This record gives sequence, C-alpha cells and structure tokens, in this order.
Amino acid sequence: MRLRTISLFTGAGGMDVGAINSGFEIVAANEIDPHACNTYRANHPSTLVIEGDIEKCFYQISEFKNVDLVIGGPPCQGFSVAGKMDPNDPRSKLIFSYAKVIEHVLPKAFIMENVKSLGTLEKFSSVREKFVKRMLNAGYSVRIFILNAKDFGVPQSRERVFFIGMKGNNPINSKSFSPYHTKTVSLREAIIHLGKVGSKSNPNRTNAKITLAINPILRKSPYAGMLFNGQGRPLNPDIWASTLPATMGGNRTPIIDEEHLYDNKPAWIESYHKKIMTNSIKIIPGEAPSRLRRLTIDEAALLQTFPSNYNFIGPQSKIFCQIGNAVPCKLAEIVAKVVKDAITNKHGKQRFSKVTDGSSIEIP
Repeated sequence: MRLRTISLFTGAGGMDVGAINSGFEIVAANEIDPHACNTYRANHPSTLVIEGDIEKCFYQISEFKNVDLVIGGPPCQGFSVAGKMDPNDPRSKLIFSYAKVIEHVLPKAFIMENVKSLGTLEKFSSVREKFVKRMLNAGYSVRIFILNAKDFGVPQSRERVFFIGMKGNNPINSKSFSPYHTKTVSLREAIIHLGKVGSKSNPNRTNAKITLAINPILRKSPYAGMLFNGQGRPLNPDIWASTLPATMGGNRTPIIDEEHLYDNKPAWIESYHKKIMTNSIKIIPGEAPSRLRRLTIDEAALLQTFPSNYNFIGPQSKIFCQIGNAVPCKLAEIVAKVVKDAITNKHGKQRFSKVTDGSSIEIP
C-alpha cells in the first residue's frame, strides 16, 4: 500500500522521485515555473500538476484531505548565504504558505526542506520559531535535522535543513538516519560511465567559456578560491562534488578536467595552482586549456541522483536551474523512508516527547 502525498514547490521533482522510491504516491504537485511543470508532467504522467502560484492555487490544493504526507522545499533565496539573507524577502515568506497548506490538509506528517542557514543561523531564529509554533498549534511535533547529501549516497556535498513534523508525538531523532548512512560516492564513480563530452551518452555540451582570472583569489586547495573568471570552480573527480547551484549554465557552471577524469593524467588545475602559489608562473589572461570544460546537464543530473532516463524539458539554462534547485533524489528517499517508518510504526512503540520550542536541531 502506497501512502498518499502532496508535493509543494515541486520543481522538476527531485524530492518526489525520492518519496516515490520509498513507497509514497504523489497524488498532486504544485509548481509555478512552467518549464519545471513540463518536466514534471513528462516524468510523472499520473500525478495531477497544479501549475501556478501556491496562494492562488491554495483552495485547489487544500481539497486533498486524508493524505499521509506533504513534502516540499519553499524557495530559499531569502535564506541562502549565496543571496542577501533577508528574512523580509518575499520568497522567505513562502514557508508560511507551506504552513497554511499543512494547517488545512492536516496530513499525518510533513517534510519541509530548505538551505542549512534557515536551520542554524540566529538571524533566522524568529522565522524558525514562528513556523514551528504554527505547526505545534496545528497538532504536530516538529524536529529539525541538518543532513549532508554526501552521507547518503549522493556524490555531492550539499547540506540542507529538514523540518519533519508528525501528528502527535514524533519518534524521529538523529539515530533514525543511522541505518541509511552509506559510503561516499566520488564524482568519478558517478559520471565517468557517460564518457567524454560530445559522446553519444554525454552529448549536451555547456558552451560557457573558461578564462583565466587576471587577479585570482587563492586558497590552500586548487579546488577552492577563484582561478577563473566567474564563480564556476573546478571539481576534483576523486571526491564528491561541491554544491551545485541553480545558476549553472554560464560562468557559474563547475569545471571538469577531461584528461584528468578520463585519461588519468595529472590534474592541470593542481599544477597551475602550485605554480601561482610559488610565483613560478606569470599569469597571462586568456582562455583556459581545451581539456577544461563545463559540467554538462547530464552530469549535473547524475550528481543530483536523478534517474538516468529522467526527461528534462526547456532551454539549457532552465534545465540547469531545475537540476540545481532540486533536492537530491537519494537524500529525499532516505528522509522519506525515515518518515514512512515513523508513520507505519515500523520500529515498534518507541516514542519521544513533543518539541515545544523549535530548538531541537540535530546533525546526524
């Protein structure tokens, strides 16, 4: 028996893929972006897609009663360290649109995902407390978890906060995630099977040029700092990728060294970085060596653990945005499994006391 679920701020459906894989059925999904809606429809034809602003679609969404779960990741730009971190940003208030749906639909449980800063920074404590208080008043006990995707089979370091609410007592704690921890997957393991860019299985080249920075910002690691113009940094194939941004497609797209990845040659970026650090090279502005190129949409989708046959719709820039905005599918799957275990009482009658102040923030 699959548990009925509503998805809010759905995007391309990364969180939904995870929920479906853990045994939930998505009966309705709400998303405002038309390209993301087209992608979702192409991959989830049996789900009702409610396209439009969540407030304007509220009554249609709230008609779905007796559901087991509501999931979603409201826009995070107002909370992100990559943005202005403004609690008064209109997008910051969308978590309360999410809360409004919970209050009317009253599912057995909910999962709300967002950037780590919403769960940790004092600057946003009043926002956290207001959200948790509303959920407490609606009859939910709420626990807050900081999870890193790389700990759960995702080849990407991506820390996110998850607000998990349960009707009545909430049995979930940090130990609930321990059985699902897995060996970290490297970027090389995740994407090397696609082959070099331009090949049949990796055809979608990203054309943004890579040029050397005249005044590079140096860090101890060649994979940090800014050695190139723009904010796209090189990726080390022997570890996990850094967090993929929604602004990929241009000069913020991460960089791959094809000869290092596929031909096992020494990394060009490591040699270049060493020469700069030791002042043994004069920086000459211009394009970087041709062995360096941008991450492709097919590679980015794999780093977000989308299924290899997932069909993205829209211009390349919009597809990159859909991928970068998504919750990694495997991370979403683990969170959904933990919630499913709690809903179905899989692990017996153990129960924990209600959270009453919103201060229960755990890092498994």
